[in-house]
Amino acid sequence: MTIPGGIRVRLALALAAIVAGALGTAYLIVVPSLERRLVEARLDQLEKLAVPLSKEFPADTVLWADKVEDFAVATNARVVAFDVLTTTPPALRVFADSRRRSSRDVADDPVALRALESGKLERGRVVDPSGDHADLAVPVGAEAVLLFRASLADSLATVRLVERRLLLATGFALALALVLGLTAAGMLAQRLRRLEAAAERIAGGDFNAPIVDRGQDEIAQLAVTFDRMRVRLAQLDNARKEFVANASHELRTPLFSLSGFLELLADEELDEATRREFLTTMQGQLERLTKLSTDLLDLSRVDAGQLGVAQDLVDLGAVARMLANELEHVAVAAEHQLEVDVAGDVWCAADEERVLQIGRALVANAFVHTPPGTRVVIRARRRAGRAQLSVEDDGPGIPAGQQDAVFERFYRVEGGMASGSGLGLAIGRELAHLMDGSVRLRSQPGKTVVAVDLPGAESPEHAAEPPFSRENDVEPSTGARAL
Repeated sequence: MTIPGGIRVRLALALAAIVAGALGTAYLIVVPSLERRLVEARLDQLEKLAVPLSKEFPADTVLWADKVEDFAVATNARVVAFDVLTTTPPALRVFADSRRRSSRDVADDPVALRALESGKLERGRVVDPSGDHADLAVPVGAEAVLLFRASLADSLATVRLVERRLLLATGFALALALVLGLTAAGMLAQRLRRLEAAAERIAGGDFNAPIVDRGQDEIAQLAVTFDRMRVRLAQLDNARKEFVANASHELRTPLFSLSGFLELLADEELDEATRREFLTTMQGQLERLTKLSTDLLDLSRVDAGQLGVAQDLVDLGAVARMLANELEHVAVAAEHQLEVDVAGDVWCAADEERVLQIGRALVANAFVHTPPGTRVVIRARRRAGRAQLSVEDDGPGIPAGQQDAVFERFYRVEGGMASGSGLGLAIGRELAHLMDGSVRLRSQPGKTVVAVDLPGAESPEHAAEPPFSRENDVEPSTGARAL
């Protein structure tokens, strides 16, 4: 919908105002300056002729009438001779006038009066009902003042011509500015309306149509930004749909399994061994369901910005050993060789429980996606002022094309030995970011390393704060320990 007085009209009016302002400024600068120069040029010309003539003016008043006639012809100007009246204050009286008509218009000429008062040459522009004049007054002794008056009509005719043409050009320029402004603004408004329509489509959930603008200006850059937003929103929408579908599938699988086992348990003909086997399987499904619900809750808190982490001193060496002790029975059951390698004191500023959570996910991921007999090593070391907890295995590795995707939610590496929920690495990366850290993956056949990089810290013995105790802390080890 076009809004009356919208951007199209406002841009056109703004352009017209700029043109009018520029031409108005030019008018105010050019016309008065030109007019002033022409007046000064006429006065200079008049002075050049009048000053020598004034020296020839006779003292005998009988000759004044003839002289002013001669001076008028010589200067091409009207010449008036005033005699000075000995009054208090002194006054002027027109004694001779080359115009031979009424001299009432010059009886109180201001330039002549200034010359009488100052006793020296005076000049200026005088505008009266008879016209626009350049006046030059020259005192002649103490008895007379000669006034030379030249009309400025011819000189100012050029100024009037320039003025009229400038006003005509201003009107034409304003009309042209309005037409061009409306046209250009209409094109801009049309491009903006296309962006508006695209934004409406995106707001309605349609992310398929690309946003294209073939210009080379800020609107084109805005269109590119809009299109990046469209692509990102499409990705987020697809991720949301996939997340809901995957979460529904992950929840439905153990629920269906539990439902089936409950129906089987209702059969009274089951022997005790089979019943215990079913109960054990059901317990495993419940644990899987509990872990999945906890992971989903953590992800929702991360997305909502409601998951907080502590900033305490954490001994990554102790964390590595706690992980090994906690997961030793899992390693034995999966036929993996679990080792710990701690290089000296490795302290960091982090949340110990969240670091343990990340470590469990990394170790469990190594157990699940490597074959039996694979060696898994939990390492803790310092690197360039940072603290690093890593899990290394000598399994088949992750294909290069899938390494960037393993941190996506619900992603599973193709061809793995088993499948989890696909949330462990995703949650681990988010938790590491909350602690100002990162999770990096390096993988090749025979060696895969997933490292958690965290801000390093001084040990409690060197820190300003007193050390705090932890359960299950043991002396640091510099070598690998097989379990």
